Amino acid sequence: MIPGLLSRTTPDPGDNGLPGLHRVPIWFNDPLNWKGPDGLLAYTSEHIVYTIVVLAVAMVIAVPLGLLIGHTGRGSAAIGGSVNALRAVPPLGLLILLIAVISPHIHITQGFTYLIARGSVPYFIPAMAVLLVLAISPILTSTYAGVQAIDPAVRDAARGMGMRPVQVVTRVEFPNALPLIMSGMRSATLQVIATMTVAAYAPLVGGIGRLIVDGDQDLTSLRYGYPAMVAGGITVAVLALAAEGLLALLQRRVVSRGITGRYSTRREKYERHPPAASRGARAGSARRMRRSGQLSHT
Repeated sequence: MIPGLLSRTTPDPGDNGLPGLHRVPIWFNDPLNWKGPDGLLAYTSEHIVYTIVVLAVAMVIAVPLGLLIGHTGRGSAAIGGSVNALRAVPPLGLLILLIAVISPHIHITQGFTYLIARGSVPYFIPAMAVLLVLAISPILTSTYAGVQAIDPAVRDAARGMGMRPVQVVTRVEFPNALPLIMSGMRSATLQVIATMTVAAYAPLVGGIGRLIVDGDQDLTSLRYGYPAMVAGGITVAVLALAAEGLLALLQRRVVSRGITGRYSTRREKYERHPPAASRGARAGSARRMRRSGQLSHT
């Protein structure tokens, strides 16, 4: 397709007055929709960077706090109730509330590269705060739940070996709780990637949600309207699936085989179906034992 042809083509609305879904592949095929500060690549990179920053901050806050609550057992009821209450808060409503309360008191006008546009800081901070609340909840609950699920005999054995409380947390409780921590991390990642589109309702905040929010302003436009909205939704879904797959591989790498049961499964499989050389060696050993028994009887 000739670049720019999409923007010059007259729309062919369907029964609902919107361009048909067949326009979405055409939108993806137009190079002008990928390049530039308002292109899909720029929005996707912003989406990924925002997600990584939010998840990193959430991990720094939620994991130590969850380990402390799980180790001491104090505050689990209060924290659990607060976290569940925060999950029930609608992100868009919280975003509008924070913009109304916080933004007038922020007077920073500078930008930061292409990620934070000039004048967007008063709206960027409330948007990231909403995403941070969403990310902390599953990571925190999964962390202290993972610690509390550890067999008390394991902690007693660690203390019996002379480990200090910090060593018990870092060398015993954290590795054993890591599967649930990673599960919470994966859940938080999907929530942040999906809800990041809501952050685009804040003025000047980027991300793939910019295509959806801006497209709603002129649905009949072939370049910025309904096709761009559908393309943005598809991109978010693909990004979420890719992140889930990468985190699943990471979990498989960082979690101990003994905790996940992969080591025992392989061992049991080896014992049930030993290699041919091992079977031959066992058979030879059995024949020698029988022969030695016969000689002893004679």
